[in-house]
This record gives sequence, structure tokens and C-alpha cells, in this order.
Amino acid sequence: MLVLVKQQQERRQRKVESKVQLKWLRMSPRKMRRVVNEVRGLTAGEAFTILRFMPFAAAREVEKVLKSALFNLINGSKTSISEQQAQDLRIVEAYADQGPTLYRRKARARCMAMPIMKRTTHVTLVLSDVEV
Repeated sequence: MLVLVKQQQERRQRKVESKVQLKWLRMSPRKMRRVVNEVRGLTAGEAFTILRFMPFAAAREVEKVLKSALFNLINGSKTSISEQQAQDLRIVEAYADQGPTLYRRKARARCMAMPIMKRTTHVTLVLSDVEV
């Protein structure tokens, strides 16, 4: 209960905030979490640098989501900020949730079928000017 109250107070103190979601990405949540956990708590500029040199395909997708959040803040009508201010914002929330799974069958020997699970992911990033 105390943690929820503290999170609500922290949200009220935020001046600039951008929440961006990428839904139904055809990638396993486990692979995506490996990248998202690395950038949580970093500034946007630091996150771009780290994502640029990560060898994972999930890093390209997280980079697109982060870029979208920054462009929303820079070009937004309510709170337009400069590009330098946008680079200094922190990723206060970052998580990759599991989306719906597509089930397929692969033919095997002796008229059997094995399941193939094609997993999807929902990625959420929240940028804010509050220190973590």
C-alpha cells in the first residue's frame, strides 16, 4: 500500500512525461526483456548509445519506441521541449509484457503434430524528468 502511494506522489511531481507502447510485436517477451532491463533508469541519450551497439534484434525495436517517445515530446502541442532537454529525460518505466500467442502445428513422423508457439510482446516505455 505504501509503495502505491509513493508511486502516485511521484507521478504528480512529474512535469514532462511521455508514455509510448508498441503492441503485438512478433518477438518473444523473454528476448525483449533482456534489452528493456538494460535501458531502464537511464537517460534517453545513454539509452540510444547502448541500444545502438547491442547485437540483439530487440534493441532495434526498443530504439524505435524510444525515438517515438522523444519525437512525441519534441513535436507535441502541450509540452514542446528542445531536443537537448529530451535527451536528458529518464526512462522511469520500461517493461515488456506478453501478448497473445499464435499456435501453429508442425507435421512430425508417424502422423503426429508438434505445437509451434509464435509469441508476441507489448513494450511500454515512460520518459519523464523525475530522477529515479
